[in-house]
Amino acid sequence: EVQLQASGGGLVQAGGSLRLSCTASGFTFDDYAIGWFRQAPGKGREGVACISMSDVSTYYGDSVKGRFTISSDKAKNTVYLQMNSLKPKDTAVYYCAAARTRYYWCSNYGFSEGYWGQGTLVTVSS
Repeated sequence: EVQLQASGGGLVQAGGSLRLSCTASGFTFDDYAIGWFRQAPGKGREGVACISMSDVSTYYGDSVKGRFTISSDKAKNTVYLQMNSLKPKDTAVYYCAAARTRYYWCSNYGFSEGYWGQGTLVTVSS
């Protein structure tokens, strides 16, 4: 059974940092891309950052480039999202997902046939 467990969300002031973790089980990491997505109140879900588990190539959405870093630890079956210089507009529920897709297809469509974990709420206060 494929399982994805996202954690690490919380309340942080603007300019602060958080690190999200996504621990996965039930599939072979190397065959998948892992992505972080977010959904803000009243908005659609968007791709934030994705990583290829085979060669650790990464993709970032324009709104987070230079502030967020996605990384992986295969020994722990975990993908991280380090979020720095957080802004109130980063407030959202963050989800991790795994799919047998290209890491640069970091979108709902690209991960539509993948597996999704439950979300973790990130709130950035001004």
